Order: sequence, then C-alpha cells, then structure tokens
Amino acid sequence: MIHGDAEVRFVNPLIGYGVFATKLIPKGTITWVGDPLDQVITQEQALRWPAITRELLNKYSYLNGRNQRILCWDHARIVNHSCNATCLAPGFDFEIAVRDILPGEEITDDYGTLNLEEEFECQCDARECRGMIRPDDMLSLAPYWDAAVAAAFPLLRRVDQPLWELVTDKETVLAASKGEIPVPSCRVHYSGLSPVAGG
Repeated sequence: MIHGDAEVRFVNPLIGYGVFATKLIPKGTITWVGDPLDQVITQEQALRWPAITRELLNKYSYLNGRNQRILCWDHARIVNHSCNATCLAPGFDFEIAVRDILPGEEITDDYGTLNLEEEFECQCDARECRGMIRPDDMLSLAPYWDAAVAAAFPLLRRVDQPLWELVTDKETVLAASKGEIPVPSCRVHYSGLSPVAGG
C-alpha cells in the first residue's frame, strides 16, 4: 500500500502517469509496504496466461527475491523510476523515503532494485542518470542504496508512520532503526532470475 499523501498525475507523453506527494513526506517515512491486497503470482501461474496478460504483468508488477511477481493493487504499481530515487527498499517488505519528498514532487523508485528482465534506456533526466538501467544493477549499486537507506533509517522512529500497522517484524525494524542491528541490505530482494518469459 502506498502512502496516503500521494496522488496520480500525468507526467508527459513519454512517461505517462506517475505518483506525486500531496504533502511533505519526511525522510524516514515508510512510503510503501506490501499488504494482503497485493497479488502474489508465481512464475508457473503467469506462464499459463496469454502473452498480452504477461506483458501487462511484467509492466505493472515487480519480481521479488522469491521469484514471485507482485502486482500492487493500488497506484504503487505506477511509481516511476529515477536514478535519484526518492524511495528505496531496505531488506524489509517496504520502502522508505531517503530524503524529504516535497509537495508536488514525484515519488520514485530505482528500478534497478526490481529484478528486471532486460535493460532499458533511462528517461529520468536526473543529474545522476545512469543512462541504462540493467538487470544486474542490484549487484553493483546495492552498497550505495543501502547507505542511503541506512542514513534515513534512524528517522523512522521520529516521523509519522501511517503505514506502520502493515509492517511485519516490527521488533526487528525498530532494532535496526535504533542501531542495535544492521539494516538488512536491499540485496535480500535480488532473485538472480528472469521475469516471466515471453512477456
């Protein structure tokens, strides 16, 4: 489920739609968390679907570390990529704002964390743009993403968390936010496998 202070807006003809903050979302805020309404689809299930359905599944879902497709039920499924993402995932089933997200600013992920099937040319226009987003970005860029998450994680206890009730393993999350244990790496989400073939 995506944070409640977000809405869908048109970005441009190339990108289509995106998700934007309607109010300030402070650094350290959980911006998305997996929830029971999200569909979990195995590769075997998806392979039995028509090609057109698999294409849509690959466009609007992501592949988790267990090689399952996750199709978010809400507008989280249209959060766009940026090489300067506003949100990143630690080794938990949620994403956190790694900097303040201002009202009217687009809420973005780094698709390099989402177990891509193929590389794609980036259109994010960020100063830090990598140009190409690749399936193995997780392997080379995880230390940078983990550092950004680690810098934001202590703030998790200090800012309002409207999605907190959906967080699983709250004790471990709180321990990590207090520095009692390391924040788990985003690498736990890496499947090392390709998404649905033929989609």
